[in-house]
Amino acid sequence: MIKPLGDRVLIRMVEAEETTKSGIILSSGSQEKPQIAEIIAVGPGGVDSDGKKVEMQVKVGEKVITSKYSGTEVKYEGTEYIIVKQSDILAIVE
Repeated sequence: MIKPLGDRVLIRMVEAEETTKSGIILSSGSQEKPQIAEIIAVGPGGVDSDGKKVEMQVKVGEKVITSKYSGTEVKYEGTEYIIVKQSDILAIVE
């Protein structure tokens, strides 16, 4: 199990839709990199550079939107994950 430290979050990207709402099948080249991810694990929080305590605002299981190309990609037991700072998470998808 990967356990993030500080204000970092372990996420797994949600697969991109292969068909549009109208039923058109998209080739893999026309699909954009997905930005919606599921939170797998959350660090305990930490302290920022100004010495202020960072409270974690996200929870395991939530779906979130992240900044494009943010974080560090890791592969663990055959699954690809990304470790991002909480500040790279833009929104929670409800």
